[in-house]
Amino acid sequence: MRSSTRLFSLAAGLVLAAPLAACGDDDDVVDPGPDTAQLRVVHASPDAPAVDIYARGSDQPLVTALAYGQASPYITVDEGTYTLEVKPAGQPGAAAAFTTGPLWVGDEKRYTAVAAGFLGSTAEEDRFRVLALEDGFAPTANDQARVRVVHASADAPTVGVDVGADDPGNPEVASLARFADTGREGIALPAGTPLAVGITAGGATVTRFTTPPLPGGTPLYVFAVGRIGQLPREATGFSLLAVAEGGVVAILQQDPTVYALHASPDAPPVDIREATSDALLAGNLAYGAIGGVQVPPGDYTLDFYAAGSVPGTPAASAQVTGLAAGQRYLAIATGFLSPAAGEPAFQLVAVRDDLAIDPARARLGVVHASPDAPSVDVGTAVGAVMDQPALVEDLVFGDSAAGEGLAVPPATLRIGVAAANTTAAVATFAVTTTAGLRAFAVATGALSPSAGEQPFRLTIIDTTASPWTATAIAPN
Repeated sequence: MRSSTRLFSLAAGLVLAAPLAACGDDDDVVDPGPDTAQLRVVHASPDAPAVDIYARGSDQPLVTALAYGQASPYITVDEGTYTLEVKPAGQPGAAAAFTTGPLWVGDEKRYTAVAAGFLGSTAEEDRFRVLALEDGFAPTANDQARVRVVHASADAPTVGVDVGADDPGNPEVASLARFADTGREGIALPAGTPLAVGITAGGATVTRFTTPPLPGGTPLYVFAVGRIGQLPREATGFSLLAVAEGGVVAILQQDPTVYALHASPDAPPVDIREATSDALLAGNLAYGAIGGVQVPPGDYTLDFYAAGSVPGTPAASAQVTGLAAGQRYLAIATGFLSPAAGEPAFQLVAVRDDLAIDPARARLGVVHASPDAPSVDVGTAVGAVMDQPALVEDLVFGDSAAGEGLAVPPATLRIGVAAANTTAAVATFAVTTTAGLRAFAVATGALSPSAGEQPFRLTIIDTTASPWTATAIAPN
């Protein structure tokens, strides 16, 4: 294979199709007849725009406007040798951005050609290429799905695939190298039920997915695509692209991650368990500490126990709902475990990480999790006097000002917290920001602590890299 020197620019494209269980168009796929073959193309190159695919020597494209995350239908072609040219969509006169070597397509066979790698790279290990795969699934029972896994993520290392996400030290697929696959016959997996899939490296799970029920009796390609170095919520973040025989495509994002922050001023170190399964999500979590876990999408009740205690009746329970694939959440355990009259009881404050990616500035979300503090304004201050207007106004306990986050310059900022609609800061904090930082600034602790209670402070949750970290900042 060889690549031309002319590379075209990035254009984003993503299609989310029907659930896997809806792959009912396979009956429309007609087997190739004598002296013909069938070919389809899957676009799995995250930095390539929509493309047209030509057979060299023809001015009529085989495939048009195929964007990242899409698969073409099967196209019937004559048996023979073809050289495929990849051009930007809608530009028939443009020079080919990539040209394959000669590809033989045999009589009455099917092929899946996968555009993978980075179009903008010239390095052998991750450059753009077309993987030519001959379809050849083994017969599939009605209670099984036959799955061929292809590693098409250009920046992911060799990985294992742990079906069930239950034994990362002994995955069913022990070692799948970049641009390799598990073989043309496919792997038999149980159909009709959601399936957990762990991606492993070095004997540990690095991320996991939950599939919808796989269709029984159906052959299925599953491509690991996207960039492992991007956020799971990004359009070209690491994901699984499932392609059924009839061309239906689904993109499966990574399971949601929940980071739990212990911020209850009077609670001891805790164990956090999921109520239904009793699975331990975080153990011996001390005040101010943070712990993360991936869970399948859905709603959860979290039970809190004194660290090391035998599960029985939890000290407190709280719900976190609507966890979605591809997302990350901050769940703050706050309130008082033993509240005085009028004080808020132990509870969870959950915030989704939607902080914008901003290479030139920092992005800060603000969360009010100090249970005895009134509504507050948060902003920069000179001495103990708040600048006007405040960055965040009238923030009540349990609420957040997050979204894409406040855009602030890289600097050491004096951040003040004042009672709402006043200019006298009750506390100020020195917060150092850097370009590209994404963080939550969480007001934690008790503003007027009783004996044994944690005092008021600012806790910075850095979400820029995984795992997230928590850093407490005492008042000036």
